[in-house]
Amino acid sequence: MLQVARLAPNLLQEASSPVAEYFLSQFNDDGGAADRAGQTDLYYTVFALEGLIALRQKFPPQVRAYLEGFGDGDGLDLVHLCCLARCWADLKQTPPALADHLVTQIHELWDHDNVYHCFLAWGALQDLGQAPEQFPLSETVLQTTLNPLARTTPTTAATVALLRHLHAPVPPDAVDWLLARAHPEGGFTATEGTPMPDLLSTATALHALSGQKAAFGHLKEPTLDFIDTLWTGRAFCGTWADDEPDCEYTYYALLAMGHLSLA
Repeated sequence: MLQVARLAPNLLQEASSPVAEYFLSQFNDDGGAADRAGQTDLYYTVFALEGLIALRQKFPPQVRAYLEGFGDGDGLDLVHLCCLARCWADLKQTPPALADHLVTQIHELWDHDNVYHCFLAWGALQDLGQAPEQFPLSETVLQTTLNPLARTTPTTAATVALLRHLHAPVPPDAVDWLLARAHPEGGFTATEGTPMPDLLSTATALHALSGQKAAFGHLKEPTLDFIDTLWTGRAFCGTWADDEPDCEYTYYALLAMGHLSLA
């Protein structure tokens, strides 16, 4: 994802500077990035760091001290353990002993029947240099994720991306289903009945479709128009019903634009 997000400046052009300034402005004095309430949050720190990398900017110097404050990650849930692993990987300074401990904890907390857990665990284990040789997705994950009644764009996209990484067959209808989530006014919706598109669904759908080499060039202009409607002048909101930008959605805008720059 990060490699593609690096292409976003091709479309951002002069707007790259205010976006970079926005990411930097989200770091609190303790070295972590702020959530929507202004409180330092490890989850949002991932997106702030990745955004800075995509825009080729340096990190605030206090980030390392912030990460060191989590020690070996004891007490964190799976999501935040994976966030800690990703942040250290972004700094390219993961202590070897910490990496081993995080791998152990991830395996202990990982719910193999949860596609979100599987997607996060796969990425974190790669970040820690210990991705397993065999990573079978349980039948429960596939049945739940691709069930027409429970299907969402982010979970379907995550499943497609995981299957691709595992060199496993992708369900034949997955690409068509994702393409069908394209909204007439641009962007992608989260479910079949969702009335408006959002940036998370848009970025993850484009990422999965690109990995499958699906053609979506016809969606480029309306999707760029949709993303533009979420631009505040320095960052991006998540939907038309949202007027508050944050690091997460701004990063997803970069990811979406990176893919669209190749369409």
